[in-house]
Amino acid sequence: MTVYFRRGDANAKLGEADFTEALQAAIGASGNPQRVLAIPPDHTRSDSRAGELTQLAYQLLGDRLTDVMPALGTHEAMNEEELQYMFGDLPRHLIRVHDWKNDVATLGHVDADFVSEVTEGIYQRPWAAQVNKLLVDGGHDMILSLGQVVPHEVIGMANYNKNIFVGTGGNDGINESHYLSALYGMERIMGRCDTPLRRVLNEAQDRFCDSLPVMYVLTVVESLSNGEKVVRGLFVGDSHEVFFEAGELSAKVNCFVVDRTPQTVVVTMNPSKYKRTWLSNKAIYRTRMLIGDGGRLVVLAPGVKAFGESATVDGLIRKYGYRTTPEVLKFVEENQDLRDNLGTAAHLIHGTPDDRFEVIYAPGELSQQEVESVGYSYGDCDSLTKHYQCEGLPNGWHQDADGEDFYFIGDPGLGLWTRQDHPYAIR
Repeated sequence: MTVYFRRGDANAKLGEADFTEALQAAIGASGNPQRVLAIPPDHTRSDSRAGELTQLAYQLLGDRLTDVMPALGTHEAMNEEELQYMFGDLPRHLIRVHDWKNDVATLGHVDADFVSEVTEGIYQRPWAAQVNKLLVDGGHDMILSLGQVVPHEVIGMANYNKNIFVGTGGNDGINESHYLSALYGMERIMGRCDTPLRRVLNEAQDRFCDSLPVMYVLTVVESLSNGEKVVRGLFVGDSHEVFFEAGELSAKVNCFVVDRTPQTVVVTMNPSKYKRTWLSNKAIYRTRMLIGDGGRLVVLAPGVKAFGESATVDGLIRKYGYRTTPEVLKFVEENQDLRDNLGTAAHLIHGTPDDRFEVIYAPGELSQQEVESVGYSYGDCDSLTKHYQCEGLPNGWHQDADGEDFYFIGDPGLGLWTRQDHPYAIR
């Protein structure tokens, strides 16, 4: 196992020619495969450029690309508009929908002793390594896993084998992975490659995946202050090394230490990607280490129309809300419905400001009553957008209509922002 292609640095600007070379390297290293499954993320990770990579793979492989299964995890299946946004004219007969509740195989369990050791005793249960049955039974001689390495609240740095074990995983593996990581503490892990959950997933890969011909194609994408998205790195391989190389570059281009601590942070969330707080709360995750005590986060999310990715999860968020971490832990202890949905419990922990700062949520369709019922303050998206003059605003320091300083971030999902004095700042 090795790295077959590496290109880029903090100043690179990679494009289609580089993507083609990277895919050719992946295909060549896999021995000219005849039956290929591609696993890209869904449209909510469109900035990964995995949609373009999937289309290029089809151009290179033709009929040898037999299946494309977006790594939905617990997300809803993509509709035609979302498929077009992500994959263009890729033939729709190739698309397979991942069913995380029913269509999975359990490869094995990482034992409780190992999980306890890497989580410092915080979580002491075995972890189920689950994948969609298509990976096991599909007869593929290449599984092409595509995606972006970027700071992440659950695993530190997104993608690599998370794309397999979570993106195509099952109920137990997804829920417990998120919960054990939430208990460990997301501020301790974001922007780091070596985290408890990553160690668990790497162990599962080493123990159970020898028969799965997975080849990883990983991008590193920087969001510039003007909103332009630039591919800085491209890495192809089938070993842990390929992830750590990509993660090292991501830490350089996706992690930002701000010179002074803002009391007001304003973020805008792309309505094509963020339609529920389940994903739009990346606004909170990626800025929480930046905002000063007693400050506020203004989330301008015109596409948000619901809380959860399913009716069950939406109902649980409405029932329990984004309360403080001790309150959520007590809810889990006392309520079976939340114990049966530990991923939702983790999401509530991730989404709480823990009474340290205020979250002003300005959604497209949720009402003031709905927003306030889950513990956030409500804001009107249009009036706040005008107040902060967000149209075309570059990332960084600005002044609002009243002359007060605020820090603006155009798409917080593509990075991690911390204040200088935060103990877990990435330097």
